[in-house]
Amino acid sequence: MGQRYTELSDRLAGFIREQKIFFVATATADSRINLSPKGMDSLRVIDRNRVVWLNLTGSGNETAAHVREDPRMTLMFCAFEGQPLILRLYGKARAIHRNDPEWGALYAGFDPLPGARQLFDLAIELVQTSCGMAVPCFDFAGERDQLSAWAERKGEAGLRRYWEENNRLSLDGKPTDILAGNT
Repeated sequence: MGQRYTELSDRLAGFIREQKIFFVATATADSRINLSPKGMDSLRVIDRNRVVWLNLTGSGNETAAHVREDPRMTLMFCAFEGQPLILRLYGKARAIHRNDPEWGALYAGFDPLPGARQLFDLAIELVQTSCGMAVPCFDFAGERDQLSAWAERKGEAGLRRYWEENNRLSLDGKPTDILAGNT
């Protein structure tokens, strides 16, 4: 059944690369817990104890606010086809904004996606697997294109206005540093 590891094995890193969706969870001591689904080929395994994911513009920016105050992050991957498996990565994350020195080198590892606003760099402290036998099987039908089309229509100036109006603060009023990092 469940196993714990200090790092990703080649098999688990391969499993991550095959997934079309993953889930991100963060919280601070006094905030709501945020749990978000992510997709669009936005995650890279850097090494056995590090993954980076490209965060796209969305309705909120909870993850950035939470990581700014408390870097704890959990990523979860579920097998929706093939052998059942749930994989969780526990660790400490940091947000990397467009003006940060690491942005260019890390962003170069992704196909450009409209609306990119941050990267999150997760230092993995614990890898945990569990059976996943209760997770149903699903067939992947394709990526949605609405978010990319919306971001392209907004353009850079429109995205910046959107960030200012919708992404500066979390639901709990915590700052995200979106504007300081993306000028």
